[in-house]
Amino acid sequence: MNDKPKRIKRTISGWVVLDKPYDMTSTQSVGKVRWLFSAAKAGHAGTLDPLATGILPIALGEATKAVPQVQDGTKIYRFAIRWGSATTTDDAEGTVVATSDVRPERTALEAVLPAFTGTIMQRPPIYSALKVDGERAYDLARAGETVALQPREIDVDAIALIEHGNEQSMLEVTCGKGTYVRALARDIAEALGTHGHVSMLHRAAVGPFHDMDAVTIDQLEGLSQDERDALLKPVAAGFAGLPEIRLDQQQATAVRHGNAILLTGAGSPVSLDECWVSFRGDVLATGWVEFGQFRCRRVFN
Repeated sequence: MNDKPKRIKRTISGWVVLDKPYDMTSTQSVGKVRWLFSAAKAGHAGTLDPLATGILPIALGEATKAVPQVQDGTKIYRFAIRWGSATTTDDAEGTVVATSDVRPERTALEAVLPAFTGTIMQRPPIYSALKVDGERAYDLARAGETVALQPREIDVDAIALIEHGNEQSMLEVTCGKGTYVRALARDIAEALGTHGHVSMLHRAAVGPFHDMDAVTIDQLEGLSQDERDALLKPVAAGFAGLPEIRLDQQQATAVRHGNAILLTGAGSPVSLDECWVSFRGDVLATGWVEFGQFRCRRVFN
């Protein structure tokens, strides 16, 4: 019989900017961090493949309500393309399905990169979490079924060559939501008349969170609970770049009940697509401004 006392879940809120380790799923990472913080609620802002490392913003408590804002933020990835072989998954985890002896010259690679910037169409990898007729694409692919995913519009702000080699090249891409780096590597290789797959992937930034903010699971395990809590970034950290509107006591009370409020005072916005409101430093809600009124989208406790 196990008489070990049950861990008490805490109603703690904030962001853990995790440097996700290699060969761990995003779900496993969230579970580990949630356990370390004894948090009652946790989630993450943007899945990373198991073989990828880097920034996985983990939201605890009320920060889970800010996940959409962080997910919509700009991402920065550093990745390596292994030349000469295509795989089922477009990364090193898959089975090789095609090979080529062609190895691109540096000048040819640099010349093709501008075609992969701006708003472009991208066909997602068949091993992805996208749904086809209610089923995950990767489940269908693993079952041996033919998966046909339609190209989708994505935004690539910049892509640069960091290091070039005969067998592998390292690049960095700054992109928007929905971009698959595995597909980007596949398509770059095909544009150069060869095959390629991602052999290394590191996410260096998600929205307001960067490598310099990150902590590893090993580091968290070596800390006391108080020391871990001190590393938590506030819920509002997820709103960096979004307009903040500071409210008075009466306005704050109305917003806490989900009511729309009229914004008064010099400089009050008349129209905003997205913003957040606060009272004495605390996040109250996200929402938008229409005809001088703030309307709630998500209310925070």
